[in-house]
Amino acid sequence: MAIEKATQALQEPNAAPAQPELLVSAVLHLMSHYTASNQENSSCIKLASVIERHLKALAELPELAPVLRATCQQLSEQWAAVVERTMQQPEKFKLFARLVTGPRIN
Repeated sequence: MAIEKATQALQEPNAAPAQPELLVSAVLHLMSHYTASNQENSSCIKLASVIERHLKALAELPELAPVLRATCQQLSEQWAAVVERTMQQPEKFKLFARLVTGPRIN
């Protein structure tokens, strides 16, 4: 049952009941997976996006201590920047690849 709740919180943090401990547990779990996959040079934008959403959900919980809410807000913004940078990279590489290989002739 606890795994089902954690899975639900991992997929949609805003749909799950406000359980700060579960959200913190989930986001720490996600961050460790992101770090592990990033070391293999295959960072996952979906995972970074889910981490950002979890941190944002935590930052919006009024029952959390102010220092923890502020930390979650700052980290949420940092993860949002990671997502944005990662989303922009493929376009740069596509343009570079087109410049290097030249136009395609069909």
